[in-house]
Amino acid sequence: MTTKAAQSEAISDEALTLGKQLCFAVYSAAHAFTRAYKPLLDRFGLTYPQYLVLLALWQRDGMTVKRIGEEIGLDSGTLSPLLKRLEAAGYVGRQRDPGDERQVIVSLTDKGRDLKTEAFGILADIGKASGCSLEEAGEIRETLHQLTRRLSSSEMEG
Repeated sequence: MTTKAAQSEAISDEALTLGKQLCFAVYSAAHAFTRAYKPLLDRFGLTYPQYLVLLALWQRDGMTVKRIGEEIGLDSGTLSPLLKRLEAAGYVGRQRDPGDERQVIVSLTDKGRDLKTEAFGILADIGKASGCSLEEAGEIRETLHQLTRRLSSSEMEG
């Protein structure tokens, strides 16, 4: 017969297993998404973070580097080399803001705008790979957005 302390320790040990961790499930899903996107983006010479930049610019062209970083959650140190590669590939152009020389404005080129039509195919392929209906994908997305907001607000409190 097990003691209460042993039962409590068993429950605690089980709670710490990798497969029980929400953070690991999110981490694993993020890696699975990146792997699923890789062959779809390779034909355009894009990485997943570069694709996120293009998604942000397709939504609102002509953003500052700072604003793009806020949109996709990357700091300027990570974003700058990524933007240089996008510019070298001909997808974006960068120029200093005439009103504030400290700011760099990133805009889509014609090639970058044209790629948007291809993105619908990428979206459809990822949808098939996930096996989720549009409704299910929307529910998961909203749950993850809520989780992100909660975690972000707890960072501010702590």
